Amino acid sequence: QVQLVESGGGLVQAGGSLRLSCAASGRTISSYAVGWFRQAPGKEREFVAAISWSGGSIYYADSVKGRFTISRHNAKNTVYLQMNNLKPEDTAVYYCAADPRYSSDYAPFSAAQYDYWGQGTQVTVSS
Repeated sequence: QVQLVESGGGLVQAGGSLRLSCAASGRTISSYAVGWFRQAPGKEREFVAAISWSGGSIYYADSVKGRFTISRHNAKNTVYLQMNNLKPEDTAVYYCAADPRYSSDYAPFSAAQYDYWGQGTQVTVSS
């Protein structure tokens, strides 16, 4: 079993930056696609970014493109989400998810296609 733990959330002013980490234990996720999702109060969970296990394919939601960067460090069994120029509408609980079923150059956009999830980390952006 894979356990995922997110960290790095917090309170930041608009225009600021945070780096989220998704640390895996129990098994290496070097062959897992990994996605970041977020859920704001009263809203459905939405896709933010995803990276294939090779790192060769990366996807972003239009709302974060150009501001967020997903990356992975397989030797550390960790995936990162660098978030720059944060906006109040980025406020949400951020979750990472992982799944081993996909090819080296694909990562799903849908939460339903990930089997393993972390507990989430709160990101709050003040205006």
